[in-house]
Amino acid sequence: MTKRIIAGIDIGSSKITTLIASVPETGLVNIMGVSTNPSRGIRKGQIVDIEEATTGVVQSLEAAERMAGYSISSAFFSIGGSHISSQNSHGVVAVAEPNKEITPEDVRRAVDAARAVSMPSTREILHVIPREFIVDSQEGIKDPAGMTGVRLEVNTHLITAGSTSLRNLEKCASLVGVDVDGFVFNGLASATSVLTETEKELGVVMVDLGSGTMDICIFIDGALAYSSVLPIGSRNITNDLAIGLRISLESAEKIKLLLNQKTTQASQDHQVLTPVETPLPKKDRHKDESADDIDLSSLNLSEGVSKVSKKTLIDGIIKPRLNEIFTMVGLEIKKSGFGGLTPAGLVIAGGGAETLGIIEAARRNLAMQVRIGTPNNITGLIDEVIHPSYAAAAGLVIYGAKSGMAAKEKFSLGRLTKYVDNVPVQGVVKKVVDLVKSFLP
Repeated sequence: MTKRIIAGIDIGSSKITTLIASVPETGLVNIMGVSTNPSRGIRKGQIVDIEEATTGVVQSLEAAERMAGYSISSAFFSIGGSHISSQNSHGVVAVAEPNKEITPEDVRRAVDAARAVSMPSTREILHVIPREFIVDSQEGIKDPAGMTGVRLEVNTHLITAGSTSLRNLEKCASLVGVDVDGFVFNGLASATSVLTETEKELGVVMVDLGSGTMDICIFIDGALAYSSVLPIGSRNITNDLAIGLRISLESAEKIKLLLNQKTTQASQDHQVLTPVETPLPKKDRHKDESADDIDLSSLNLSEGVSKVSKKTLIDGIIKPRLNEIFTMVGLEIKKSGFGGLTPAGLVIAGGGAETLGIIEAARRNLAMQVRIGTPNNITGLIDEVIHPSYAAAAGLVIYGAKSGMAAKEKFSLGRLTKYVDNVPVQGVVKKVVDLVKSFLP
């Protein structure tokens, strides 16, 4: 059985992740190599120092190649940052052969017509995602190929990116020595790996909370209908902890990760709740207050902080910032105009999805059901990858596997026939061309 090798490189504000996967002709994407390195030279999802960024990508790529036992020559790259914007567009074409079957070529022409929107020279179209097709006023068609009609329309969702950021990523890839198979919007990649088809059909909001940015994607009727990027992420929580406790950013990050681990363990262990809480006797109350303190001695912080009040950390610092983040998400949902059309609720992915109390904060501010999204539809070395922070990286290889199926027919005899038809020839050459055409479909 033949299989293709696909690589995805997720360049984030805090880490660079490389996944190498094999894609059999039938079956799930099989992860063969995975590596994560801290990223340098990247801020808010954009490259600010190309040499440092390249070094980080090389280290991550080499480690993943060693694990997979395979050297890659091309990869899919994620792209994020506040330069990403989106808009909905409409395309109309006449079917090439009226009252006959609509061909994939007609579908392609309709999507290309929707792509023709005016935009500044500093922007480039990243994705053109069909939302629905309309054949002779019949709406809600997912795939019109094979149907009969005269007029074909398509509603699409366009995602555009800043040309400068794309060129910088291309330069980074060329310095690493890897060809670019394609750039994929970070939020779309995460949605590809964590959302189920049912959620997309019902209507769902997906938030990828990274370190420096937050990607928001809203799916309606199975297709992406709205996307945006906000320049706020889980690093803002780390900054708040550093300022509130008067410690360094490194120490604040350690405390945040310790809190997240303790919460995860507590939620797994603490299954039985006591029905009634009896008030403590006066002499024991100071014990309960001391139990509220979190022991930080195991972290060996350079500032010498060994204890800190849990109430101060959670209620005083983390909760207000989470409330602010989800208030902004609520404003984006309102701005999109799809507010009441997402009964499947909210799915949170990305490294920030493990922040203490994030589900409660989202429910409180958005009044919708919430779940943490982890990558699915993958096999192989999944123990490391089944984690919210790997959503975008896993989505890159899944996206690559899906798009690769369509890319196989890049060169087709049918296209060659069209090309030969358009070549102006005469005399002996014409006879040769006619002979070639007789063998073509």
